[in-house]
Amino acid sequence: MNAQGELQRSNRALLVRLCVVVVAMFGFGFALVPFYEKICEVTGLRNIAAADKAANTQVDATRDVRIEFDANVRNLPWRFKPETPVVFVHPGEVTHAVFEVVNNETRPITGQAIPSYGPQYAAQYFRKLDCFCFARQTLQPGESRKMPVVFVVDPAAPRELTTISLSYTFFEVEGNGS
Repeated sequence: MNAQGELQRSNRALLVRLCVVVVAMFGFGFALVPFYEKICEVTGLRNIAAADKAANTQVDATRDVRIEFDANVRNLPWRFKPETPVVFVHPGEVTHAVFEVVNNETRPITGQAIPSYGPQYAAQYFRKLDCFCFARQTLQPGESRKMPVVFVVDPAAPRELTTISLSYTFFEVEGNGS
């Protein structure tokens, strides 16, 4: 009987330790999202909701950079496309491009556009002064919207950077537009 009581006490202690581990893991997982967002805020990572600063606005008319626009949706019933898929700009020249999006669903949907660049190093020379990607976009059923991107290619971009591909992918997000 003594060995039986010792085994029960040992099992109870193990159960308590396992419950503490489960609660600690849940708490860690719950705290991870705000912790990650704070790290990104402090370091400036993933700061897609802020306009870039255009330090040098001197236009370099001696060369052109081809800008190719690409538009995608990820699991969204939206139609999304650039009005003009290719433009040529002089570095330092402020340029305005427009994208069109249509909600083909029968319910309101909120989406967020995430930009990506090709070649990848081009991102450091592509300055978005205004962009629909800075905020969530809520479209009502059947709504169509024209959304601007105002940008400058930094004149400090290397001369061999002759083409920049800017691709936006819209993802559905929770909440309303901001």
